[in-house]
Amino acid sequence: MTMNAIDMPPDGARDMVDTLVAQWRRERPGLDCSSTEAIGRLVRLEYFMSRQLLEQLEKFGLSVSEFGLIAALRRGGPPFRQTPQQLRSQVLITNGGLSNRITRLEAIRLVKRRPDPDDRRGVHIELTERGREVVDLAAERHLATEAELLAPLSADERRQLAELLRQLLLPHEPALAGR
Repeated sequence: MTMNAIDMPPDGARDMVDTLVAQWRRERPGLDCSSTEAIGRLVRLEYFMSRQLLEQLEKFGLSVSEFGLIAALRRGGPPFRQTPQQLRSQVLITNGGLSNRITRLEAIRLVKRRPDPDDRRGVHIELTERGREVVDLAAERHLATEAELLAPLSADERRQLAELLRQLLLPHEPALAGR
């Protein structure tokens, strides 16, 4: 079997994806594995990155989705209050999942439910002062961890990667917004 540039990087470094693609090419030479070279790496990176990010968030007693929820409230600016529907569109979880996370965050006093002044049946979710302190510290640690994870890339490579990932993500955004 002939190796191409993707099979063997110039520095000779190989990852698990190189190994599994080489195995497929050996066993099924006609099978096009080119997508696995990107998708496989994205999936593996997501796993490793999520583990590291989760470790940092656990120090604050938060899951990734809980952090996402309070970060959405914080990013919204004063009064740090949104409806559940507004939050749901930002954190990509079901209504039930959102309700469970709000209940847990309320129990640990990071958020509170407030009556919607315009709709007697509605509520707003508001970040508490304690919640704001926690999310500010967690966000600093979260962003520092993200920077550490991207440290092997130059600033130009990070920008290029971000643009390529945006191109992959954009076709999926309308479908996510409709859920």
